[in-house]
Amino acid sequence: MVSPPTIALFAKYPRAGEAKTRLAPLLGDQGAAEVHRKLVEKTLATMRASGLPFAVRFAGAPREDFAAWLGEDVPLVEQGEGDLGARLARVVAPAILLGADIPGLRVEHLTAAAAALAQAPVVIGPASDGGYYLLGFTAKMPFLWQDMPWGTETVRARTEARLVEQNVPYRLLGELDDCDRPEDLAAWPELLP
Repeated sequence: MVSPPTIALFAKYPRAGEAKTRLAPLLGDQGAAEVHRKLVEKTLATMRASGLPFAVRFAGAPREDFAAWLGEDVPLVEQGEGDLGARLARVVAPAILLGADIPGLRVEHLTAAAAALAQAPVVIGPASDGGYYLLGFTAKMPFLWQDMPWGTETVRARTEARLVEQNVPYRLLGELDDCDRPEDLAAWPELLP
């Protein structure tokens, strides 16, 4: 039997001035960090409810701070050094990568991603801003992480183009909105501090 993918949630510590900084012009540094805290906790609850194995890939504070915040039972793995691509490349397959900025993420998205990985080596959850909210893979694929213009509206298109170039089949999930900019908060008033 094939082992299920492990969800890897990439999360920063919710410290003022270091988390969700693009929301700071509207909410201030502390308010932006509070939105990030709520998003991480919401995503963690969704991961728990999925029944899939998971770990939080942490950055921005020591392991003890994350354990005190999220719970001693949460598996924690340090992200390590390097750009986002270097940190993503450290995740061992089979895995589903997640960020904590998708308020609309539900259990069904995670179980659909796991099911898709039983049929294809890659699954992508496209984000409305041109990136992706989820990327699952069943084998090591270094070409997905190298020289990627992270944080731009071309990430998903470039990811798909690289998969096509490498003849790697993939599945797409439904598109979701992320919450990165002040205007994104209009759809998620419950996140406001």
